[in-house]
Amino acid sequence: MPSGPVLSVPVLSVPVLLGATALSSPASAGDWGVAASAAGALWPVLALTLAAVTGLAALRGHRDAAAQRRKAEAAERATADAAAAASRARAQAHAFKALLGADAPAVLLWPSRDAGLEVYGRAEAELRQALGSSHAQVETAIARLRAEDGAYAARLDGAGGVRFRVEGRSLNGAGVLLLHPTSVEGQETEQGPGQLAPTLGAGLAAVLDATPAPAWLRGPDGALTYVNPAFVAAVGAASAEAARAQGLDLFDGRTRAAASSAEKAGGAFHQRVRAVTKGQRRQMEVVEVAGDFGIAGLAIDVTEEEAARAEIGHAVAAHRRTLDQLTTAVAIFGADERLVFHNAAYERLFDLSPSLLDQRPADGEILEDLRTRRKVPEQADFRAWRAKLREAYRAIEPVNDWWHLPGGQMLRVVITPNAEGGVTYLFDDLSEHVALESRYNSLIRIQGETLDGLAEAVAVFGSDGRLNLYNHAFLSLWSLDAHALGDKPHVDAVAAMCRPLYGDNSAFARIRQAVTSIGPREAVTLRLDRPDGRVLDGAAQPLPDGGTMVTFRDVTDSVKVQRVLEERAEALEAADRLKNAFVGHVSYHLRTPLNTLMGYADMLREGLAGPLNARQRDYLEHMRQSSDLLRALIDDILDLATIDAGAMELDLSEVDVRETVLAVADAVRDPVVEAGLNLAVSIDPDAGRFVADARRVRQILFNLLSNAIAVSPAGGTVRLGAVRREGALVFTVRDEGPGVPAEVAGTLFDRFESRSAGPRHRGVGLGLAIARSFMELHGGSVTVVPAGRGTEGRSTEGRGTLATCIFPLSGEGRREAAE
Repeated sequence: MPSGPVLSVPVLSVPVLLGATALSSPASAGDWGVAASAAGALWPVLALTLAAVTGLAALRGHRDAAAQRRKAEAAERATADAAAAASRARAQAHAFKALLGADAPAVLLWPSRDAGLEVYGRAEAELRQALGSSHAQVETAIARLRAEDGAYAARLDGAGGVRFRVEGRSLNGAGVLLLHPTSVEGQETEQGPGQLAPTLGAGLAAVLDATPAPAWLRGPDGALTYVNPAFVAAVGAASAEAARAQGLDLFDGRTRAAASSAEKAGGAFHQRVRAVTKGQRRQMEVVEVAGDFGIAGLAIDVTEEEAARAEIGHAVAAHRRTLDQLTTAVAIFGADERLVFHNAAYERLFDLSPSLLDQRPADGEILEDLRTRRKVPEQADFRAWRAKLREAYRAIEPVNDWWHLPGGQMLRVVITPNAEGGVTYLFDDLSEHVALESRYNSLIRIQGETLDGLAEAVAVFGSDGRLNLYNHAFLSLWSLDAHALGDKPHVDAVAAMCRPLYGDNSAFARIRQAVTSIGPREAVTLRLDRPDGRVLDGAAQPLPDGGTMVTFRDVTDSVKVQRVLEERAEALEAADRLKNAFVGHVSYHLRTPLNTLMGYADMLREGLAGPLNARQRDYLEHMRQSSDLLRALIDDILDLATIDAGAMELDLSEVDVRETVLAVADAVRDPVVEAGLNLAVSIDPDAGRFVADARRVRQILFNLLSNAIAVSPAGGTVRLGAVRREGALVFTVRDEGPGVPAEVAGTLFDRFESRSAGPRHRGVGLGLAIARSFMELHGGSVTVVPAGRGTEGRSTEGRGTLATCIFPLSGEGRREAAE
């Protein structure tokens, strides 16, 4: 009998029910008659159940087992116990058949419509001889039962005057036929209607009492007349008498009504239902047969079978989901060369229609479809190539092949034969892999050419510390021979080759540590002064693959230039410090005698030394003006020295714009009158106040006005203005002088840049420099441009100069010294 994981449980139940006869006996002598009557009524049920289950096991077990072996090898582990149970069931079924053959006069059994006839009790030749001419009627009855389900009963005359009572029944193509002989005198050897021969009845009664499957017999009125111990345990009764007296049943009213309707219509009820046995809900295979004897029934527990079937279904579904996630295309064909399974990658790879795949097409049909769409390699003889592929269905070992498709794709194909006669196709699209490999090889060649073109010396060491890659600059820098580096020497060997050039320097020890370190790897930079005077900048950079790239760059020339520049910068800084110290020292010591001279001049002018004539007063006035100029110059030099030293700090406060502008205008009133000029002041009514150093603001405006007065021609006008703009306060000073020549525009704010600006004055060139420094301390800016630039879009040289100071209004001014 075929075995399979799906139908193992039903096959198990009947043999267990019937195979324990040798170990059991009726419970008591008093119940023997009832048990014998039940056994007599149940023998058709037992025989029919055995035939049906055996047939289902043969047909469905073979189909499901074959399918599951193809789809879910993992499910075999989950159903191993069920397969073992099926083996035990087959052995027990064989014992049951032997039991029937021993107790019944003659039993003819067929498990399916197409299965062969099995004869028990008598040899087939002996039975044919005993039946005589009635043997043809028996064959006709068997053919009818095979053709359609139903029952058969007749009495036939055999050879030698022996008569036979023939009873048969078939269901789902499986059936059984029993022949009971009578005596020569015409007396039946059986005891009467509904009663079996004593030997057969005793055996079947013992089997029913020992089977773990509940069995029962009901009278025509529906009352229980017999129940076996398994039925008693299933319904939870104290005894068989209690179960019969209480009329207990395994099934609910709906199932009982369905069974009654089926029995009235066809005499048999066969269905899987849910029932509660021993306090647990179980799935039962129920068979009930109605007849003159009443209603005989048997319930087989198939819960484990259903659980195994569900588990196999889940395993198969999981197997399908797993295959659908693979990038490898999978297609499984059965022994009939038709598609059994495919994953999503197979459908995507060949762009196959789902409607075509759902029809389970043949292997050849799919190849033809792929050929028309140029999805298979171009072949001179396509039929021969396809026939060669079909040889895999008869092969033992897997077949490996490469498909170069017309579109440029490259597929690796593995065809693996299955144990059931089919094959499994595995398709790996290696087009991208081959393209990447080609690009990788190209990049390696480009990398080598690039390294050889670098001026830097490059050497790459692997994770094992051996030299894997180097360029020509590395060989030249260290005077190495390419043949010596051909065997990938270790970093220690490379260091030994380079030692004559770097001497006892510890730089290579740091490089070796970076190359061979197994701890945290960090980049290392170093400078190497070789004994031959060359200076090298080295670096060891860890690479993602565990290697290390070591580079050397010859910086001898740049280091020499750097050293010269550093020495020059140090000299300039020393000179600047000396200059500042000299200026500060001289300015300080000049102020003391200047103050003395100014004091005595004031005393003489006031007449403390006696009366002065007009010429003497005129001399004292010139002396006073020169002293004032000298004092202003000394103050400017001290201010610049303070700024350069970074010691200048602003005294910030609220500055009234109008008051400041008027004060500066008043301070230059006398020079303006002496020069024959006009001073025009313009103050924005919204100018208000701003935060600044009031003294330095007046000094800035005074210096700008002094320059404007110096360059303005007689009769001209000097304009001083203040206006508030968005985020800034702007002061402007405009004159009508000759303007700013283009050749001096870039040096206006340099120190000691004195130029002949007009007919009256030639300064020392510190006014604009001080103004710019004070503006930068405030975080602002000062510019001097031709007066007309920016308004008409063209230069207006000859129309005067415009000086603009912009003070920002946000935050405090800068306190550090301006550069």
